Amino acid sequence: MKQPPLIHHAIFWLKNPGSTEDRDKLAEGVKTLAGIKKIKQLIVGTVAATEKRDVVDQSWAVSEIMFFDNLEDQASYQSDSIHQAFVKNYSHLWEKVVVYDAMTV
Repeated sequence: MKQPPLIHHAIFWLKNPGSTEDRDKLAEGVKTLAGIKKIKQLIVGTVAATEKRDVVDQSWAVSEIMFFDNLEDQASYQSDSIHQAFVKNYSHLWEKVVVYDAMTV
């Protein structure tokens, strides 16, 4: 199966970094985004207990990786009512979000 060309990766840092309850609630909220039809695949993750190395950032709490068919679908995701509800209902949990958007090569 061919991978959709646009990858949207958002990484969230919690306001309460040590709270597994907040982390799990945010991950639950991110999973609601799967209801957006333009998202071809959604992967939700938390920090893995991998080897600590200088190049590995383990300071974040929750990540989402989404795949879209094109730039227009990713843009429409931003204004989708499910995404807007996610921001409204869960943004109180995060301190910071960093997004990496990439096109596959």
